[in-house]
Amino acid sequence: MRVPFLKPRRRDYALSTLRLDDSPALAVLHQEDFVRPWAESEFATLLDQETVFGFAAREVGRGASAPVGFVLARVAAGEGEILTVAVARAHRRRGLGWRLMDAVLRELHGQRAEALFLEVDETNAPAIALYRGLGFREVGKRPNYYKSTEHGPTGALVMRRDLR
Repeated sequence: MRVPFLKPRRRDYALSTLRLDDSPALAVLHQEDFVRPWAESEFATLLDQETVFGFAAREVGRGASAPVGFVLARVAAGEGEILTVAVARAHRRRGLGWRLMDAVLRELHGQRAEALFLEVDETNAPAIALYRGLGFREVGKRPNYYKSTEHGPTGALVMRRDLR
């Protein structure tokens, strides 16, 4: 039953740097959207590398809450790469993807990187719209890159954003 004069509680989020002890929560989030989700140990291995960094979105006022969204990136030789990004289904359509990507772009700007690359499933229209809105452009395709329970094998769009 919906009470017309009560508004749903607005959620606020804060971004923080990913930590090694976030690995279990990242693995859980990754399972929501990926046919071959990454394991906790894979996230831990990546987060332990000097060139890898990322950001977590957490609900404000929840203490040391688990991330509800995250982005993991790498930088090498002046180029950045988005390794993976995920937002829990219950927290989508609130601008978290944009905020997480913006944090990566700011970090790479501070490191004076020249470009940022990513791959996105060609059937993921919301993500493609987000990336295009952030100034990414398609620079290539990888056929049969992803496996989908809905669509079978799908291609990846390779996208790039110049940072200078």
